[in-house]
Amino acid sequence: MRRSPEEIDKMRRAGRVVAEMMESIRAAIKPGVTTGQLDQVARDVIEKRSAKSNFLNYPGKGGPFPAVICASPNDMIVHGIPGPYRLAEGDIISIDCGAIVEGYHGDAAFTAAVGQVSAEATRLMEITERSLFAGIDWLRAGKHLYEVGRAIQQVAEDAGFSVVREYVGHAIGTAMHEDPQVPNYWPGHKGPKLQVGHVFAIEPMVNAGGPQTKTLDDGWSVMTADGKLSAHFEHTIAITDDGPEVLTRF
Repeated sequence: MRRSPEEIDKMRRAGRVVAEMMESIRAAIKPGVTTGQLDQVARDVIEKRSAKSNFLNYPGKGGPFPAVICASPNDMIVHGIPGPYRLAEGDIISIDCGAIVEGYHGDAAFTAAVGQVSAEATRLMEITERSLFAGIDWLRAGKHLYEVGRAIQQVAEDAGFSVVREYVGHAIGTAMHEDPQVPNYWPGHKGPKLQVGHVFAIEPMVNAGGPQTKTLDDGWSVMTADGKLSAHFEHTIAITDDGPEVLTRF
């Protein structure tokens, strides 16, 4: 669905709330902090900006999601439930968060180091973020949607990493997850043609090992099947006459 300039402006405002959430959480990440405390940081931003959470009570196999962020350490790929887990020196932590302003959604994610981390972890985060921006660069009117996934996959696999297949990006607007989905890999055809007014959340999840996943008994937390590290970066992007505009950049 193409969004009007007025709709995109509302999403831009939602994106600013999400960007503030991410920056506040990033500043709070250090050894000894719990993921539950990071969730409270995000809740404080949402309350201060009079926004709503699009994560809290989101339906799933594990029941309504109980937090306003997903917090996924180390070999947890996505959908980690914040709680008593205490960050330790050398961890990496993926934070996924979103907000709603006047009925319009923003959604973004990042992975951060907790203190000093391994060279492999640093490289994994750098490559995952680079793959995100390689995908974003394809979000231009006249190009095709699935070229985004091809660009992401090439960056990740050229670095010796793998791309998660089961969890993908998506269109976004008056709901957090709208069609069409945006694979982070090349599905074998170009997909729909992009137009000004399209808005997507692009979110590569890149594993240091294989792409296989497993879900924990809580019904939410998704892990790498081989126990290797995973990183996750995401932005909400509008296609404009001037190219892609990242709505969730602080």
